[in-house]
Amino acid sequence: MTLLAIEGITKRFGGLLANKEVEFGVEQGAIVGLIGPNGAGKTTLFNCVTGFYRPDEGKVTFDGRDITGWPADRVCQAGIARTFQIVRPFAQMTVLENVMVGALLHHRDTAAARAAAAEVLDFTRLRPKQGMIAKNLTIADKKRLEVARALATRPKLLMLDEAMAGLTPKETQEAVDLISRLQARGITILLVEHVMEVVMPISHHVVVLNYGQKIAEGRPEEIANDERVIQAYLGETYHAPG
Repeated sequence: MTLLAIEGITKRFGGLLANKEVEFGVEQGAIVGLIGPNGAGKTTLFNCVTGFYRPDEGKVTFDGRDITGWPADRVCQAGIARTFQIVRPFAQMTVLENVMVGALLHHRDTAAARAAAAEVLDFTRLRPKQGMIAKNLTIADKKRLEVARALATRPKLLMLDEAMAGLTPKETQEAVDLISRLQARGITILLVEHVMEVVMPISHHVVVLNYGQKIAEGRPEEIANDERVIQAYLGETYHAPG
């Protein structure tokens, strides 16, 4: 079943065409990688889907409903949560309080939100740091906190924007493990990522943008050997194993 359908999404900023007639679907339960060079329009597309931008043309359908142009809070209520390329914790609040903010979407009672946030912290393995002020976390833990706060909104679809940028190899592997556990929990994942050695092995399907347009999509091994993608983005250094 297609959980998210992006149909002909176009977004302009004055004379700049950031997305041009982008189309693809995300199947329920899948991990889909969205890749492409810097400036390819990946984050703009995320913003069009999640209500931060209104597309100029096209349609976004989620879980059978047309959500095109919905405001961000309504999109989140419908079941789409996201993280940001630049982490944005509530700097002066504790880790627990940050996650409670997400939990309050569905829990109006503070005690219930606290209990839900504690469960998410257990799942994301941040519980030992629940009392820390968010600004004092490492970059890896700030990124994990972003995921935890999004997860607390109980999403059906989690959209991750460069959740592994700037991480060490060990931290990257821990992030991959978390994504795999999220998918095993039944959450569909759409992720923007530049680390090909990470995104290719965990993705079921990969979509490639370049200059705002989709230039390819398919299984990771197909994408890794697609000449258009190699020339536009991957170069000759990355090829599918075997």
